[in-house]
Amino acid sequence: MTYVLAASAEMLFTELPFVERVRAIHERGLGVEIWNWTTKDLDELAATGANFTSMTGYIEGDLLEEDGIARFLDTAEQSIVASRIIAADRLNVHGTGLDGNGQAIRPRESVSTADRSIARSTLSRLADLGAKHDAVFMLENLNLAVDHPGTPFARAEETIELVSSIDNPHLQLNLDLYHAQIGEGNLVELVRQAFPWIGEIQVADVPGRQEPGTGEISYPRIARELDALGFDRVVGLEGWASGDSNLALDAFVNAFTG
Repeated sequence: MTYVLAASAEMLFTELPFVERVRAIHERGLGVEIWNWTTKDLDELAATGANFTSMTGYIEGDLLEEDGIARFLDTAEQSIVASRIIAADRLNVHGTGLDGNGQAIRPRESVSTADRSIARSTLSRLADLGAKHDAVFMLENLNLAVDHPGTPFARAEETIELVSSIDNPHLQLNLDLYHAQIGEGNLVELVRQAFPWIGEIQVADVPGRQEPGTGEISYPRIARELDALGFDRVVGLEGWASGDSNLALDAFVNAFTG
């Protein structure tokens, strides 16, 4: 195994204050992922010494509307500055802004060819921003059926198309296999197809969005595929614990190292 294992402090050890969640994950020898940095004391988090493998890379905006594009790029630049405080390696973005419940702020039932062209232009500008500041952004796929209805460019098929067409190392994929299983399935083939552009893989089981072993996905099979491909970036658990968070992390680590 050459990749780094990480876990979301947003979804584990939820009974603890946030900084203690970070410490608990770090003490397990895992990287730490966070979402909205504006709600955190970043200096306090930096003092934990944790390896922050990703954080949200924008606060407002979207890929398609004129005012949304401006806010998207502006808050992406602000996020780069914030990421330096905790030395977060990668900045995560979506097809549109999401509210506090993960719902699309500007939902769309479909996207046109013209919309794809606009989104490609916006993401190309984002990649150029990353190049300017030596930062890496990742476009994450989501699912429409359960968690994020109405989100444009949610399917992995769409995120792969966008990122591969731009082909800039400062824009990569966050390939979320939980979301992909709900929306598309065929995960091993999806990993193979997306591999040249993957910056991170996020995991949780289906149904329930909990740790590996609680649902239908064979994560040990995914792990074998990643080893065969020589994947050397991040695999992050972005799921809830079905019970004790330490036991959930045990199951996650075992799925990818057993």
